[in-house]
This record gives sequence, structure tokens and C-alpha cells, in this order.
Amino acid sequence: MSPGRFISLVKFEHTIFALPFAYVGAFLAVDGVPSAHDLLWITIAMIGARSLAMGLNRLVDAGIDARNPRTASRELPSGQLTEPQVALFCLVSLGVFLLAVWQLDPIVRWLWPIPVAGFVIYPYLKRFTWISHLWLGAVDGLAPMGAWIAITGDLPLAAWLLGAAVACWVAGFDCFYSLLDLEIDREQGIQSIAVRFGERATFWVARAFHAGTVALLAVAGAGLDVGGLYWAGVAAVALLLAYEHSLVRPGDLRRLDTAFFTMNGVISVAFFVFVLADSL
Repeated sequence: MSPGRFISLVKFEHTIFALPFAYVGAFLAVDGVPSAHDLLWITIAMIGARSLAMGLNRLVDAGIDARNPRTASRELPSGQLTEPQVALFCLVSLGVFLLAVWQLDPIVRWLWPIPVAGFVIYPYLKRFTWISHLWLGAVDGLAPMGAWIAITGDLPLAAWLLGAAVACWVAGFDCFYSLLDLEIDREQGIQSIAVRFGERATFWVARAFHAGTVALLAVAGAGLDVGGLYWAGVAAVALLLAYEHSLVRPGDLRRLDTAFFTMNGVISVAFFVFVLADSL
């Protein structure tokens, strides 16, 4: 059993979507550079949490994935990993997450069930409601909020606004991602904004979410002692999101992978780099 199969199972490289925003929360929380101790354990907590979330998602969705030609080659449907192996991986990931939590502010020792409950609930929502995009966004929006409170023990309005910005960002690109499986989701009874309202409406919803991302980052910055580089970062996010939306249009999804995977990684890293530079 190769460790590489588990890395592939959870798409470890996509940790880049949420981790930079956790760092954003950490740096803005202290209005400077957090300690190496806090950054280390926030990183480990994020890796454990995301591995747990993805592992649970793959475990719950194994049957759905097996019936979808795009996902049938994933590790569980194809038999590269077994359900007991993935369940054990989830338990280990939970252990890593909890180990990290116990190294941070004591308040997070009481709050850790919140994200874990979000991870467990998310895979089931798409079976019943199209608001699953919003739920996924809210769960990922916990990244900057969790990092903030893990350092300071406090959760001011700015942290909530950052979390909401990330929630809108993730919900928006998840709307795009659902377009890849629009027809098969209809056949299987899987719910999404695309299934409920159609492809063209999905684009408008994604645009609204991403406009909300930029607005919320701006409002958060207005309540913080940030400099010009933070605002340059907000402008960069706006431009990159606009470019992401230019890559795809109704009826033409050929560059959807680029819009989803490449551009969203660039957006999160770029914004963190601006926040980092502003903090130094």
C-alpha cells in the first residue's frame, strides 16, 4: 500500500487553496508575523483537517464516484484502496488535527468539533439540497477564522469577514466545478445549483459569489490596520477572479480545469504574499 495513493486520494496539492488563507488569518490576527510555533501547528492542523475532510468525502461518495465515468478511476471505486484503509486514514488524520489543536490557544480545544461536524455533513448534503456549495464554502471559510482564534483566543468582526470572503470564493468556484458533472448528476439525482437552475444561472451565481469575495476582503481591510500592500492584494484578487471568469462561458467549458485548479491556487497564494509583504 503506497503512501502516494493516500496523497492522491485527498488531492494533497489542493491544500494550497485553503492553507494560504489560514496564514492570512494568522498574520492579520497579530498585525505582524506570528511565532514559528503557531505557524507550525496551524499548518499541521490544516493538513490534518483537510485530509480528514477529503477522506470522509471520498468514503461517503465511493458509490457515486463509481457510477461517474470522470471519477470511477479514483482510489476507492477502482479498488486501489479499500474502505477500511480509508477509514483508518481518516482516524489518523483526525488524530493529527487534534494533536495540533492541543498546541494552540486553549479555546480551540472546545471548538474543534465544529469543523469536523462540517466535514461529516457535507458529503450527504448534495443528495438533498443544492446549498451544498454554500456549506462547503462555510467549512473552508473556517480556515482564516480558525487560525485567528487559535493564536489570539478571540474572533473579532474582521475574522468573520475574512471567513465569509473565503466562503464566497469557495462556493463560487465549486459552482463552476459542478458543471463538469451536470448531466451525470441529473441522472443520479445529485443536487447542485447547476442541476437546479441550469448552466447559465450557475455562471451568474458564481460571479455574485466572487464579487462578494472582493467586497468582503475590502470591508475586512477597512476595519484593520493594514497598509497599501493589503489593498494591492485585494485588487489582485479582483483581477485574477475576473480572468478566471474569462476562461469559461456557458457552452464552453474547455478551460474549466485551468480556471478551477490553476487560477484558484494562484489567487490564494497571491493574496497571502501581499498580506505577508504588508506585515513585514
